[in-house]
Amino acid sequence: MSADRRPKSPDLVDLAVGRNLRVWRMAKGLSQAQLARRLGVTFQQVQKYETGGNRIPTSRIVRLAAILGVPIAALFEGTSETEPSRSLLALISDARSFRLARAFAAIGERTARLSIVNLVEKIATAAPAAKQRRR
Repeated sequence: MSADRRPKSPDLVDLAVGRNLRVWRMAKGLSQAQLARRLGVTFQQVQKYETGGNRIPTSRIVRLAAILGVPIAALFEGTSETEPSRSLLALISDARSFRLARAFAAIGERTARLSIVNLVEKIATAAPAAKQRRR
């Protein structure tokens, strides 16, 4: 493959917008296929949008925001160089983190929620100490 024909890697903005799209889609409980039908594209196209493999046309970004019921700016969160990708959206872009957050939100009892937070904080602080002992 010549230097002119190298495959392009996704732009960082495209990756962030795709990640945000995925998070908001999951938060609304939509599958890729459901979102694709409402958007008028294939679910494979939604997959490419979410991975940053394909750029999302501006008109589709506007439609996506309307379908998801979020401001257009929500799809661009974390794209600014001054805004690190440590946003809450970046945190829950991992499916396991999202599942944990959703399950936690479903717990109604205040003391149970507090106990879970305390447990997770203890595990998080113990993890680096355990890693140090293994060295």
